[in-house]
Amino acid sequence: MSASRGIISVFGGARVEQGSEAYEQARLMGELLGRAGFSVSTGGYGGVMGGASEGAASAGAHVIGVTTNQFSQGEERHGVNQWVTEERRFLFFRERLMHTIDVCDAAIAMGGGVGTLVEVSLMWNIGIVGEDRPRPIIMVGKFWKDTFDAFLSGGDYVRTKALDVLHFVDTPQQAVDILEKAFPR
Repeated sequence: MSASRGIISVFGGARVEQGSEAYEQARLMGELLGRAGFSVSTGGYGGVMGGASEGAASAGAHVIGVTTNQFSQGEERHGVNQWVTEERRFLFFRERLMHTIDVCDAAIAMGGGVGTLVEVSLMWNIGIVGEDRPRPIIMVGKFWKDTFDAFLSGGDYVRTKALDVLHFVDTPQQAVDILEKAFPR
């Protein structure tokens, strides 16, 4: 594997079955990122995280799985997915969450639940308040566009400049196209 263009965190839910449309979209995302020369970081477990890890590994990319000792139930109890090449395990969920955000040069949000929403919101807010540099956050699918449209329709609480890092796309290829421009070879 050649040197990485950067690390892209893929956020997404664990409750997605292997072979489902959401899993296959995540697998394609990982594969496209790997082929474009990016390393991929996920939460390290199954579902969307497993799909993105599988796709990235199939393209020869370095796959980082950020896990925690705190998970002992649900999908996560099965441990890190088989496609992770480097596991980074943390004692607490909060540490895992922050590392997943801190380690990346950009993030892609796919389908997920509350945890995925927290990852997107926290990364976005850290960039807004200047605690870290603003980094691209690319959200794949109509769900994200609808969610943010509803959030932003509630008033003028968000400065227009804060929206510059948010990108809404329909496909994995569109997400990678944005990253190709942001991180030229």
